[in-house]
Amino acid sequence: MTKAPPSLAFLCIQSLKLQLLQGDNPIPDVYELPSELLDGVISHLPALALHNFQTHMPFKCWDNYEAGDDCLTSGRKRPRNDILGSSWKLLFKVRWPELINSVEPSADWQQLYWEKHLQNCVDEAAEVAMRPTFSGRISSIHVSDKILRYICHEEHTNCQKCVCTELSFHFQTFGPYLRCLRLLNVLCVTETCELLRTCKLKTLVLRWIRSEKHVEPLCKLLSQNPETLTSLEFIHCKLSSTFISAICASLHEKDIHTSGIQRFYIKASSFDIDPLAAPPAFISFLNSVRSLQSVHFCDSHLDRHIARMIFSTLLDSSSGLSTLDISENNISGWLSTFSSRSVIGSLSSGKSLHSLRKLNVRGNELNKYDAENLSHALLHMPGLESLDLSGNPIEDSGIRSLISYFKKNPDSPLADLNLENCELSCCGVIEFLDTLSTVEKPLKFLSVADNALGSEVAEAVMNSLTVSIESLDISSIGLGPVGFLELGKRLVKGVKKLMSINISKNRGGLETARFLSKLIPLAPKLVSVDASYNLMPAESLLMLCDSLRSAKGDLKRLDMTGNICISSEADHSSLLDEFQHNGEPIFVLPSSSTSHVPYDDEP
Repeated sequence: MTKAPPSLAFLCIQSLKLQLLQGDNPIPDVYELPSELLDGVISHLPALALHNFQTHMPFKCWDNYEAGDDCLTSGRKRPRNDILGSSWKLLFKVRWPELINSVEPSADWQQLYWEKHLQNCVDEAAEVAMRPTFSGRISSIHVSDKILRYICHEEHTNCQKCVCTELSFHFQTFGPYLRCLRLLNVLCVTETCELLRTCKLKTLVLRWIRSEKHVEPLCKLLSQNPETLTSLEFIHCKLSSTFISAICASLHEKDIHTSGIQRFYIKASSFDIDPLAAPPAFISFLNSVRSLQSVHFCDSHLDRHIARMIFSTLLDSSSGLSTLDISENNISGWLSTFSSRSVIGSLSSGKSLHSLRKLNVRGNELNKYDAENLSHALLHMPGLESLDLSGNPIEDSGIRSLISYFKKNPDSPLADLNLENCELSCCGVIEFLDTLSTVEKPLKFLSVADNALGSEVAEAVMNSLTVSIESLDISSIGLGPVGFLELGKRLVKGVKKLMSINISKNRGGLETARFLSKLIPLAPKLVSVDASYNLMPAESLLMLCDSLRSAKGDLKRLDMTGNICISSEADHSSLLDEFQHNGEPIFVLPSSSTSHVPYDDEP
């Protein structure tokens, strides 16, 4: 069969596309085309051609367009009918389909497109620069055809006049669109700073910075973005006292409190400073940067002395800090200076973290004495709403210190408490849950997962559910069939506030399903249930299906993985089709190949 010849319109569009890709000024008459023809041209343009089309748009055409963000290139415009915006969104979707659902519909798709494109170019350049044989300039690194085919199409990559093969072109042309950047150590050099001079960075993530030779280029890069940079993150870095001093000095000039840094993160890194001789620039940064909202020192090799120094400095600071994360360190004893007497004295002097809303001390080897000191230190955080103590062996003595805190502060705003894997016993948790039922502002989220509590805790758990809890995690606490039986017996009235519950890994068998089938109709706000790995037999599904059919709630997800509850692929498909929420299956079911393998949670 003879292939039909291309249409005249197609040939014209191809000609315009090639002209735009070569960077030449397009024929002015193209902007005078009727809107339906112009829309057809726009919809066929690859990213670079579309960018050039907008950049060279005559002023007389601006009446039909809205100006873009004035901090970007002056040529970027967005049409009122959103033709260009839709085109950028489609280009983004074609190139990164896995990311499209994570972006707000009202996003600036052109800015997001070029930002993601430049990150791809940077990641590819880092791979080249890490090769032992590399000895050229960073800016001269060639961008691969794998990337270029998305912005130029094959017509341009085969063109001898191609201007976009080198990395420098991409940053010169699209640099103003870059807001967030991840940078490996190999690219933390002065030449990279030159490439990034037109960027307006808001977020900078640095990885594997471990040498003093990276200090000067990094400080230069920070000084290039003094007005826009709000978030700085170090991952897998080795930060010496000299390094920290230089970085903080760049972020916060002496006697000029204008730094806009809001988030300062150090994760999975070595933070090596002397707490008795901490760099003055670091102390000044923590003390005086009023914009600081979130500080993270997660898995940063902190000891108790450094942690105490950081906390004491923040206590004296003028910042509006809302989040402090010092998790995954070894800081037992960091609050040893806090006692009931010392707290009264320091509170009278006005020292307090009034703005702190979230404190994460997960996995810090804290013991019962640390928990007691923390209960005193909490008085310095009158606005604290979230506390993560998980992974610390505070035992029942530690939880009793929290009980004392709640009794002394019945109007505490603390609403989110994580006590997962804290070596708690049934007696301690029962006492704690009974106390919560008496406070003026009870908790909304509570986790006591991975504590060997047993079935005896069931009554106290049910009492907490009927009072205020919106989200409860009681996974892997050893409830067993007896515990779920007790939960079901005591579930006699509605659980009006519960929104999510995790009861996984409790080996409850059929009693798990009986409890859930009773809970679902009585919890109108329940949206998520994790019942995985409970050794539930196949008949459990029949109970749960009947419960879902009669319930009037809004359940979105019921995780049943790790249970023996599917007899055939046909049953699997029918359940997924019948029970859906907004087009998504409610049931998360095990595959037929694994549904007959019981979960073994024994060590």
